[in-house]
Amino acid sequence: MKVILGLGNPGRQYESTRHNVGWWVVDHLADVWRFDGWRRDGEALVSTGRVGSEPVRLIKPQTYMNLSGQALQPYVRRPFWAPVKDLLVIVDDVAIPIGTYRVRARGSAGGHNGLKSVQHALGTMEYGRLRVGILPSDERRQVGDLADFVLAPFGKDEREEILALLPDLTRIAELWIREGIEVAMNTFNR
Repeated sequence: MKVILGLGNPGRQYESTRHNVGWWVVDHLADVWRFDGWRRDGEALVSTGRVGSEPVRLIKPQTYMNLSGQALQPYVRRPFWAPVKDLLVIVDDVAIPIGTYRVRARGSAGGHNGLKSVQHALGTMEYGRLRVGILPSDERRQVGDLADFVLAPFGKDEREEILALLPDLTRIAELWIREGIEVAMNTFNR
């Protein structure tokens, strides 16, 4: 089973924040792929279906960002499931300009507490990730305190830039499911 983990924080106050971009993407995927409704599974909400012939589970951890990796515990114990080929984490990235993204097969958490938790749970940095840029394109705008920035809602124009990426992000996820992270990286990284 392929697992796509969207990182975010639970609670209405976080729904429209920059830190919840991962949830926005998996919500979109569940809708486009016409997956089952979201249901509780341990410390996560999950939606399951098929993309082509491949079984896929979308996950939204219901812990706060710094404990996101806990949602992966049931998968780590499964025989024949390996994060290097079966996991794609979708995450916000303050180092990438808004309206852009990067696909990676491995790497450090880059200071992101959600990725730190995932890496701790998995015991490896070898897993696919789709990093969605949230850095403001207006150079005059300063990020300031990072925690305040990522937990603040997008401005209207910024939100539209993120929503405009959803078709590309869907194609990336579909290519990852069919052909793996390396093909997705070579096809979509700009």
